[in-house]
Amino acid sequence: MSLQVESKLKARLVAKGFLQKEGIDYDEVFAPVTRMETIRLVNYIANLNNWPMYQMDVKSAFLNGPIDEEVYVAQPPGYEVKGQESKVYKLKKALYGLKQALRAWNKRIDKFLNEIGFVKCITEHGMYVKKDAAKGIIVICLYVEDLLITGSNEIIH
Repeated sequence: MSLQVESKLKARLVAKGFLQKEGIDYDEVFAPVTRMETIRLVNYIANLNNWPMYQMDVKSAFLNGPIDEEVYVAQPPGYEVKGQESKVYKLKKALYGLKQALRAWNKRIDKFLNEIGFVKCITEHGMYVKKDAAKGIIVICLYVEDLLITGSNEIIH
């Protein structure tokens, strides 16, 4: 009997964020997340009302946020353009390893949720609520690139 193990190899281009200098390569890195106490409270309210709950992990979230600063990265080893090895890439969007990657992602999801009618909670900046007089309420809690989604059955389904 032979055991076959199937694996998928992945490679990622990662910026050397540890080399970034505050005020030069980035200005702000803070991005709000929902506090654990709030997540527990939302969980309790959902269970009390028999609301469905969903968890979602946003794949490649840190690659989707546009960045405000000019950031350049060296060509990755083995992928240099022949004869142009000293040239660098100018990033248009965040990249794994950048100190501002989480903030860039958060700005993007915040903009999207606002565009589709969600309102950010005043006291919990990682939580968004959308109310519909006929269908009820939907709540989204952000925690880095994970989302907890719940709400009344009429609006969720």
